[in-house]
Amino acid sequence: MSELYVVGTPIGNLGDMTYRAVETLKSVDFICAEDTRVTIKLLNHFGIRKPIVSYHEHSSDAVGESICARILEGESAAIVTDAGMPCISDPGERLVKLCYEKGIEVSVVPGPVAAVSALAISGLDTSHFCFEGFLSVTRKQRLTHLARAARQEGTLLFHEAPHKLLNTLEDMLEIFGDRRISICRELTKVHEEVIRTTLSQAVEYYRLNKPRGEFVLVVEGFEANSDDEGELTPEGALERVTALVENGMRAADACREIAKISAFSKSELYSKYLEQHRTTTA
Repeated sequence: MSELYVVGTPIGNLGDMTYRAVETLKSVDFICAEDTRVTIKLLNHFGIRKPIVSYHEHSSDAVGESICARILEGESAAIVTDAGMPCISDPGERLVKLCYEKGIEVSVVPGPVAAVSALAISGLDTSHFCFEGFLSVTRKQRLTHLARAARQEGTLLFHEAPHKLLNTLEDMLEIFGDRRISICRELTKVHEEVIRTTLSQAVEYYRLNKPRGEFVLVVEGFEANSDDEGELTPEGALERVTALVENGMRAADACREIAKISAFSKSELYSKYLEQHRTTTA
């Protein structure tokens, strides 16, 4: 029957590929892939020979329409990402939505998920968690994202690349305070490593040691650290507002974000910020 199969693939160790995933990729008429070069290596390993269609974050709407047209004409397709489950913080999400809009059946063939795998071995609370995905490369947007996540009571999960890791840890320490964190690197691969530490210690470590590989950051949620988080002084809250403004955020927006993680209202913070600003420019 013609449909789209969302197929999970290994996040590093090819031994984690399921029998069902292999059989599904062998049975479909074509495969949609985020990076065809990565997918070809996977298919070659399992002896799978199928046409591949490139589908990634820069693909035009016409590519998605073309894929759906082929399925509606009777073909079956699978979508995979470079590693793990496609369509989670991934461009495949758009294709799934388009299929549903057109009445195309979508089935899942589950596989490894890096974020949940990291959570399972983090040693932090697993009963409630929030997947935050990738943070922006722009510090202003990154700080805004972190400020919004700061009051989440569940454990926070982030993906991060090595070249951004230290900046992200520094920003987390500034916004979250010194929470516990499990830094999971290269999961299921030869150099798999899990560092269970605090944000301040993590910053010190990576200032001296160059990060390598791909990371999942598992950060303690607000509820577990609420006593520390709720004690932001007026000066401390104002410092955080100022830091956001210095990184390009509007003062009113900065006050709104810090109000979410402090005992002070947006108007209180804005008044204090204006008073400070008048004093320093007088």
